[in-house]
Amino acid sequence: MQLVIERQTTLQRSVTTVGVGLHTGIQVRLRLCPAPAYTGILFRRMDLDGFEVPAAPQFVAHTSYATTLVRRGVLVGTVEHLLAAFYGCGVDNAVVELDGLEVPILDGSAAGFVQLIQTAGLVELDAPRQFLRVLKTVEIAERRSVVSLSPASTFSVECAIDFDHPLIGHQRRAFTVTRDIFIREIAPARTFGFLQEVESLRQKGLIRGGSLDNAIVLTPEGLLNEGGLRFPDEFVRHKIVDLLGDVALLGRPVLGHIRAVRSGHRLHNALVAALLRDPRAWELVEASERESVACP
Repeated sequence: MQLVIERQTTLQRSVTTVGVGLHTGIQVRLRLCPAPAYTGILFRRMDLDGFEVPAAPQFVAHTSYATTLVRRGVLVGTVEHLLAAFYGCGVDNAVVELDGLEVPILDGSAAGFVQLIQTAGLVELDAPRQFLRVLKTVEIAERRSVVSLSPASTFSVECAIDFDHPLIGHQRRAFTVTRDIFIREIAPARTFGFLQEVESLRQKGLIRGGSLDNAIVLTPEGLLNEGGLRFPDEFVRHKIVDLLGDVALLGRPVLGHIRAVRSGHRLHNALVAALLRDPRAWELVEASERESVACP
């Protein structure tokens, strides 16, 4: 068990990196900056006079192969790995400056963003930290896919995937998500794709920045990456990265249990929207109003 942070947090100082967008293939400069209490996570397009796009459910525009935000026609793409890192590291408030429309993919996991956050450091602000406590189960089901959020005293995730591939097959993983567990067991898991789909995806304008440096690339029999896998079940762990990034759009740490089976960005975001539509399904509580339990 780790101590619960009772005050809102932000970064101690700004940090910068440069990388390519997974889908655009365009180099972009990313700067993570401190922000006041109650800011949440705010994207700022520096190439468009600092136009701001909040990381919030009402701004989700596209969920095909990534989660994309839009406000007044201005896009911020592939936000999920960075948002997962903020969530898993317990960062409540930050400004994210970009000079392009897509968050850089870095190595295809959330680990690079975690390193940036650790370099910046965290500081507590003079404002109480709020938690979103789930009061009743909300579920979204579609064919063989299902994702649900149920009441719990901690934040935990359970994820299962099925792929007809010798390195994947059926994988299931469950975690009670704390900062340490996220950094060690979840964040390093990389995104993955199938070699036979690369050309068709690029013809659709996707994965133009994809490479063996930022993704696991699977052949019918194995994978192309010489370094192999970081975990035997790296694939389902990365699905948890994506799930946490989408749940982070709620804007507050969650007290609840998420179950995701064969899900993806579209279902994750549908779950977030369904939860918020039902005021009887959740409530906001401050740290002083709840038990001291493990939470990001």
